[in-house]
Amino acid sequence: MHDQDHEFSTLSNGLRVLTGPMPSTRSVAVSIYVGAGSRYEAPAESGTSHLLEHLVFKGTTKRPTAQIISEAIDGVGGMMNAGTDRELTVYYAKVAAPHFALAADVLTDMLRDPLMAEDELEKERKVVIEELAAIEDSPAQLVDVLLDATMWPDQPLGRDVAGTAESVTALTRESTVAYLQRQYVPNNLVVSVAGAVGHAQVVEEVDRALGSWRPGAPAGWIPAFNGQTSPRVAVQFKRTEQAHIEMAVHALSSRDPDRFALDLVSAILGEGMSSRLFLELRERRALCYDVHSYTSHYLDTGSFAVYAGVDPKKTVEATQALVEELAKLRADGVTDEELHKAKELSKGRLLLRMEDTRSVSGWLGGQEILANEVMTPDQVVALVEAVTPADVRRVARKVFDENQLSLAIVGPFKSDRRFVPLLKF
Repeated sequence: MHDQDHEFSTLSNGLRVLTGPMPSTRSVAVSIYVGAGSRYEAPAESGTSHLLEHLVFKGTTKRPTAQIISEAIDGVGGMMNAGTDRELTVYYAKVAAPHFALAADVLTDMLRDPLMAEDELEKERKVVIEELAAIEDSPAQLVDVLLDATMWPDQPLGRDVAGTAESVTALTRESTVAYLQRQYVPNNLVVSVAGAVGHAQVVEEVDRALGSWRPGAPAGWIPAFNGQTSPRVAVQFKRTEQAHIEMAVHALSSRDPDRFALDLVSAILGEGMSSRLFLELRERRALCYDVHSYTSHYLDTGSFAVYAGVDPKKTVEATQALVEELAKLRADGVTDEELHKAKELSKGRLLLRMEDTRSVSGWLGGQEILANEVMTPDQVVALVEAVTPADVRRVARKVFDENQLSLAIVGPFKSDRRFVPLLKF
């Protein structure tokens, strides 16, 4: 398949290859997406995807140490990294265009032939546990974890992507290798390349490295369950200088056509220094330094969240102000001017990203692994432009439901008593 923005091929083993031609650039970015993440893990496997992401950097038969792997990319002035999320894991490298073949070889080698040495697993287990401990010392991150656990209790979306110290401690080499062999199969991978390289060259390189890899039967993701029928509040006591407040409602999936309208609601409400939350809570009331909103879209659900860090003495007032701003937007909608500004912000962010090879490879590969289709930037711009004030009001009224509201607070509080009565629109 070919269109003005990208080309697409599928190898005989089911591996998908996408390229975004950017001939005027001097770099090439290679991203490999895997259908693996915390939503693919049974409770006993919690944290496996993230631990595995660490382990594949620790050596292959061809490059037996982490140093050799990193030096291969460092030595040509490139960069390489990876990330694990709920619905995917991605490995990527960005290099000067003449070194495309090297970057592709390093990444494909890591994913197809990792050593998975026992001693390296034990070391990375300790590293991950320290990573989890760092979250405990970061209230702004901890409140994220608390909010997710409150919204989606006893299911993958409610757990930290990295698992817990207990679950990571319990992982064995055998269970980790079994997960690798189940999920890391060619028909569960997408290779996405953007930059100054041709599609035929990319397909040839990927086929040489991975074409003989046999397909498998990867597990699917675990659906979300929303049993919420009334507001929820979770408070975690911590002696902090600030109270960290995060509030969210269950919202729209990555497949819902109304997600574009909801993203514009977020831009109006809490993204940037001219947003409603910033002007009201920071500029007018001087309640906080950081206040913002954001949306999360997953395959079958989503969330709309607002955050503020405030003086503990002002926590009740700030929480009430956040609720009031949500209620006001729900009741009154937005002005034409606000919507126009939000559209320009959204379009500008997207189009500026498209100048970077790493962003383009992520744009292509991320959509393909999650949705099995790729929208072009122009298609997304058209969908954003089509949103009307009536759409925004309709979506806000649908999503901003007080019975779907969850509040998480990390700070010097031992009870939720003062906060439960505030959650009313």
